[in-house]
Amino acid sequence: MNRAAVLAAAILAFAGAMAVRATPPPLQYVNDTAILSDGMPRLLSDYGFFDDLGGQVPVPHVYPYRLNTPLYSDGADKLRFVYRAAGTEFRADGEGLIDMPVGAALIKTFAFGEDAKRRLIETRVLLHRPDGWLALPYLWNEEQTDARLAIAGARLDLTTPGGEAISYRVPNKNQCKECHGLDGAVVPIGPKARNLSHDWLGEMVATGNLDTIPVGADQLPVWESRQDADLAAAARGYLDVNCAHCHRPGATASNSGLDLRWEQQSPEAIGIGKRPVAAGRGAGGHLFDIVPGSPDSSIMTYRMGSPEPGVAMPELGKATVDEEGLDIVRRWIEEMAP
Repeated sequence: MNRAAVLAAAILAFAGAMAVRATPPPLQYVNDTAILSDGMPRLLSDYGFFDDLGGQVPVPHVYPYRLNTPLYSDGADKLRFVYRAAGTEFRADGEGLIDMPVGAALIKTFAFGEDAKRRLIETRVLLHRPDGWLALPYLWNEEQTDARLAIAGARLDLTTPGGEAISYRVPNKNQCKECHGLDGAVVPIGPKARNLSHDWLGEMVATGNLDTIPVGADQLPVWESRQDADLAAAARGYLDVNCAHCHRPGATASNSGLDLRWEQQSPEAIGIGKRPVAAGRGAGGHLFDIVPGSPDSSIMTYRMGSPEPGVAMPELGKATVDEEGLDIVRRWIEEMAP
């Protein structure tokens, strides 16, 4: 090799070495310490979940998702995100909840209005710490620039998309356990494999976030297409999402004897021909949770159709009647053979 060739090779080698040195270390967008430490961050911005906080634009490794059948919350729009910490992997576990390891986080922002009139109201975060899941509520400021920890919750006067003036309740830290409590522990309730699209699950597998697409996931109907879905599937899916986190064994309303999970197949367990455990004004004078063929005689639809505290179901998370959900459940009961 002549001198010029040797010099050229040396220059290329030096340039390569400098390029390696100049390559910055991987960027750490999310503050993992805020998720894993014992403290409770005062501001939503402390976590670093969003590149544009007010615009709800997530940083890399924070993934937006939607549910096929969502939980009703007075018509609020919900922006949902999940974070996977570096070096960890989500794992499929049948059609139930995705197994999210320590360091993961679920973020859900509630908003009312559209476009320029959209107002972010609250953001709830679920943090998977070494000692279990922690649920924290954050209340957005008037400037829409950040949300502050609201351990005591809050009450806000709002107008729903349907034009109803309501007193909207941001839950306090302890009230989060009423919906997320199972066998004494706080657990996620929304992102079950059966309530996530196969496309989203496939994308999470393709990007190395999930080990495999869950086997046997019997998908809940997409709510916007419920009129084209099997009526029983739409109604059972609605009850699974809106009611079963409390009405199931080990949860806060397990003493009712109702088990409204999607996988429950016993007619009596889901309320058909079942007498209530404790009769009271919540029963409205009716004798059975579900009377086949007669929604007007059923405790379930009576309570779903009432806005009265102490009667209305669900007890938390809404101040108005979900007319669309009530319609699906009523028509399901109407079609049952007496």
